[in-house]
Amino acid sequence: MKIRTRIFFVILLTMGVGFSVLVHWIISDLELQFRKSTEEPQVDSALVLAAIASAQVENGVVNTVLFRKALNNISSDITPARIYDFIKTTMDLRIYMTDATGKVVFDSTGRDEGKDYSRWNDVLKTLRGEYGSRTSHGPELSIMYVAAPIMANQKIVGTLSVGKPTNNVNIFVEKSQTKIILGALFTFGVVVIVTLVISAMITRPIERLTSYARSVGQGKRSSLPDLGKGEIATLGKAFEEMRAALEGKQYVENYIQTLTHEMKSPIAAIQGAAELLKEEMPLERRKKFLENVESETERIRQLIERLLLLSSVENRQSLEKVEDIDLLVLAREIAAVFAPLSMAREVAVEIIGDDPAFIRGEIFLVRQAVANLLQNALDFSPRHSQILVTCSHLNNSVQLTVKDHGPGIPDYALPRIFTRFYSLKRPDTGKKSTGIGLSLVHEAMLLHGGSATLENLPEGGTLATLSFPC
Repeated sequence: MKIRTRIFFVILLTMGVGFSVLVHWIISDLELQFRKSTEEPQVDSALVLAAIASAQVENGVVNTVLFRKALNNISSDITPARIYDFIKTTMDLRIYMTDATGKVVFDSTGRDEGKDYSRWNDVLKTLRGEYGSRTSHGPELSIMYVAAPIMANQKIVGTLSVGKPTNNVNIFVEKSQTKIILGALFTFGVVVIVTLVISAMITRPIERLTSYARSVGQGKRSSLPDLGKGEIATLGKAFEEMRAALEGKQYVENYIQTLTHEMKSPIAAIQGAAELLKEEMPLERRKKFLENVESETERIRQLIERLLLLSSVENRQSLEKVEDIDLLVLAREIAAVFAPLSMAREVAVEIIGDDPAFIRGEIFLVRQAVANLLQNALDFSPRHSQILVTCSHLNNSVQLTVKDHGPGIPDYALPRIFTRFYSLKRPDTGKKSTGIGLSLVHEAMLLHGGSATLENLPEGGTLATLSFPC
């Protein structure tokens, strides 16, 4: 499982459990809080009504006439009262009074007068001088009752209870629960999105660094990606420094070994010619040795110059001056530069292709790559043959191919053809080149995100291909 997925699920599970517990706790406590808010004003109502009833006590007995007249004048249907989003249309309070024994002497509903309520908690506890309340549960609704004592001469002569159905409270609770659940789901959805963003922010630099490490391991030319400013960025910089140090050490070792090997032959030739020139010899023979010294010196100069150029390209991580380049126009310019050489070797160079064939790249490196391929084709092409340079669009790339009719590449040489300092003998002179040209082509194409290939054709000759991304 990916680290991003792990982080996402861990945070999601933690937040899911936390939200579930929180919502359950809030909903569980919600009904109790609503009942508290309902019961508290009931206590005030009971106390006020009990005080009114205490004023109507005659000879230790409550006169209920006043209450009967007052409540009879109250209609159960009232003017609709808009209480926020709730509309109240009925008066649903129930009021009853008992004497000192718990017998009901007044009931606003008129149904339980004369009954014994002495065992009900609201009456029982109030007659004891305690706070009395109860909730009766019916098949359709529940009613909360709160009682207050009716006093006469500082004695409890009865109780007055105020009852309030809980159906409205239940409606309020259900609405609040719905809002809480919807709010919790919305918040949880936001948390999920934030979790995805956070996990992506944490893992994206790791994924970039992993991709970079893989590309480096595959030998690709890659720049250190943007890793932000955190610990991952520090790790990436340390990794880049380590890579540069290791590559630099290996690079120097390889260069010293290969350069030493390549320099042995011309230096030995120059040293041998210099020793022979100390002796007396015919002028023609001396002239021949001097020409050998000059040619080997030129070979060393070319080797050093090309080596410096290749070194500068290999040590670069990205292109510098990127611009639009028309490959077809560039190929024609390079062919014009090589025109004297092609005419001297009696080789025709033809340029064809899609016009225009634009790519994005660094003109110097692209010119070097195309020029090296054309130089190689001229070196290996027989007289009176033709070199065909073609530019074309293929899928999402622009390709430049150089086709010649030379002897082709030996099978043993194909895997090493782009290796630094590896070269084949030229058919006309029998000499090798510096072996840097095709390495330079390979490095230039890596920097451009493209590829370079060289293959033998069934009918003879070779086909070199440069493939640039559009």
